[in-house]
Amino acid sequence: ADSPTVHVGYEAVEGLPKETHERPMLSLDKTKDRFALTDWLGGHEGLLSWKLDGLTVVLTYEGGTLQKAVTRGNGEVGEVITDNARVFKNLPLRIPCKEPIVLRGEAVIRYSDFNEINAELEAEAARTGDFSDVGYKNPRNLCSGSVRQLNNQITAKRRVRFYAFSLVQAGTLSFDNSRQRQMEFLREQGFETVEYVRVTPDNVADKVGEFEARIAQNDIPSDGLVLTLDDIAYGESLGTTAKFPRNSIAFKWADEIRETTLTEVEWSASRTGLINPVAIFEPVELEGTTVRRASVHNISIVKALKLGIGDRITVYKANMIIPQIAENLTGSGSLAIPVECPVCGQPTMIRQDNDTEVLVCPNPDCAAKKIKSFSLFVSRSAMNIDGLSEMTLEKLIAAGLIHTFADIYHLDAHRDVIEEMEGFGKKSCDRLLEAIEKSRETTLPRVLCAVGIPGIGISGARILCSHFGDDLAKIKEAEIEELSGVEGIGPVLAQNVYAYFRESGTAEPFDALIGELHIARAAVEDKPQILAGKTFVITGKVNHFANRDALKALIVSLGGKAAGSVSAKTDYLINNDVTSNSSKNKKARELGIAILSEEDFLAMIGERNG
Repeated sequence: ADSPTVHVGYEAVEGLPKETHERPMLSLDKTKDRFALTDWLGGHEGLLSWKLDGLTVVLTYEGGTLQKAVTRGNGEVGEVITDNARVFKNLPLRIPCKEPIVLRGEAVIRYSDFNEINAELEAEAARTGDFSDVGYKNPRNLCSGSVRQLNNQITAKRRVRFYAFSLVQAGTLSFDNSRQRQMEFLREQGFETVEYVRVTPDNVADKVGEFEARIAQNDIPSDGLVLTLDDIAYGESLGTTAKFPRNSIAFKWADEIRETTLTEVEWSASRTGLINPVAIFEPVELEGTTVRRASVHNISIVKALKLGIGDRITVYKANMIIPQIAENLTGSGSLAIPVECPVCGQPTMIRQDNDTEVLVCPNPDCAAKKIKSFSLFVSRSAMNIDGLSEMTLEKLIAAGLIHTFADIYHLDAHRDVIEEMEGFGKKSCDRLLEAIEKSRETTLPRVLCAVGIPGIGISGARILCSHFGDDLAKIKEAEIEELSGVEGIGPVLAQNVYAYFRESGTAEPFDALIGELHIARAAVEDKPQILAGKTFVITGKVNHFANRDALKALIVSLGGKAAGSVSAKTDYLINNDVTSNSSKNKKARELGIAILSEEDFLAMIGERNG
C-alpha cells in the first residue's frame, strides 16, 4: 500500500487554494561560460546536476506521511496540489523517516511518456476522424497543466514523475554539513533524485562537457545544469541577493537561433510612462515552444538593430526563457517611432535615460499609467486581491471610483454603481468587496512591493524589511547611504526608495494607504538598544550565526545599523579573519576603524548587557 506505484481514491476539487511558502523560492543566477563555474566554486567542491524543465513542487512529510504539496508559483505564493501529487508515478506517499521534512523537486513528464501520450491521441483521432486538436506541444507545458488539474484522475493519466533536488528542512537530522549526504538521504527514503556528480574547480568544466554529450539521450526534459556548493554552512553564509541565492548557479546551453520575418511592432505603454516596443514576427519554434513576440526594450535598441517592417531577423530565447532579437539581416531602418501615445493619444517624447534613449508619454493622466500601477498593486505578490483584473480596473477608473490605492478600500461606498457594471451583479460585487477587505490584513513586504517603487519587487521588499526589522518609519527615514549599504540593494534602488518617500506625489498617497491597512509586524524581542548610533560592516564567513543576514538582524535589533561598505561613518568591521589583507580590512585600517571577530563582537554585547 505504501508503494509509489499504488494510488487509489481519485478526487476532484473546485479550485486550487493558494499558500505562502515559509521560505521564498528564488530563481538562480545564470552563466553560459563553463569556465566561469571554476571561479564560482572558489576552491570549494560542489554538486553538478541536470536543471530539469518542469514544474517545481515543495513537499512536506510529517510522521513519515505526505501531508502537503505546493507549486513554486511566483516564488512567494504557490498553489496547493496535494491530491495531484499523490498520483505522481514515482512519489512515495510514506517514507521511513518520521521527522518532519520539507523537500523541493521538479515534476516532469519524460519524453518517452510524452511521445506515448501524443501517439495515443493521434490513434484516437484516426479512429474518430477528428484531427482538429491533436497532440501537445512539449512536455513542460503538458506537465504544468497536468500538475494543476482540478481532477487528479486526469493528472494520473499524464504519467507525471517527481525528482527531488533539495532538502529544505529535516527536523533534528544531521548530514555532516554535506548536500551530497542530503541527496543520499532522500534516495534512502524512496525518492528519485535529480542525477548529479560531485565536482571540483579542476574538473567542473569537463563534467559540463560530459553532461552536454548526453543531452540527446536524456529522457527527462532539461534546460541546463545546476551547480550547488556541497558545504551547507558555507553556502548559507553567503546569503542571497534580491533575486538569487548565492549557494547555487545555473549553467545554460548555447542559445537556439531561428530566422523569421518582422511583421509588426506593437508599442506598449507602462505604469512608469515608458512606451516599450514589442516585435511581432512570423512564428518560429524555439526551445520547444512557438514564439511570435519579443521585447525590443527601448529606442536605442530599435536604432541599433535598424528595424523595419518586413526585415529578416534572427531570434533566440535569452536564458532559454525570454524571446529576443539576435540580429537584423536586412537592416532597413525604416520603422517609424510613434509621435502619439497609443493609449491617451497625447504627444510622446524621446528621453535620454543614462546612455539609453527611451520613448515616454509625459501625460500624467494617461490611463495606462493608472491601470498598470493598479494591476501591480492587486497582483498575487502584492496585495493579492482576487477579482480586480485589468478589465475591471479599467471600468472602475473610467467610472471615477478609484484615483489612488486607498480608494480601493472605499469601493463599498459605490456598491450600487459596481453592481450595475457589465459583468457584475450582487454576488460578484460581494466577492470583490470581501477580497478587498481580506487584503487589509497584510505584511510590510507586500505593501512595499505593491506601491510600485521602481525596481523593488517582493524579494527586494523582503530584504529591506528584514534589514530594518519591519519598521516602516526607519525605512522612510533612511538616507541613501544607509539604504545602499543593505546587502542586495544597490545605489540605484536606494535612490528609488529614498525618492519615493520624499516626493509628495507618492509619499502622501502612500500614507493614506497605510491608514487603510493592518500590517502584521514580525515578532521582535524588547531588547535594550545598546548599539544605538553604531554602524557595522560584516564581511567573510560567520561561525556563530546561520548567515551574515542573521548577524545583521541581531545588530539592528540592538539599535545598530548594518552597512555594506566601509566608510568614514563605519564604527566597526566584523571579520573573523582579523589579520587578512582584504580590501575591507585595508580600508578599515586606513580609517582607524576597529576590526572585530565574532567572538569580539559577542563579548562586546555581553559586557554591555552585563
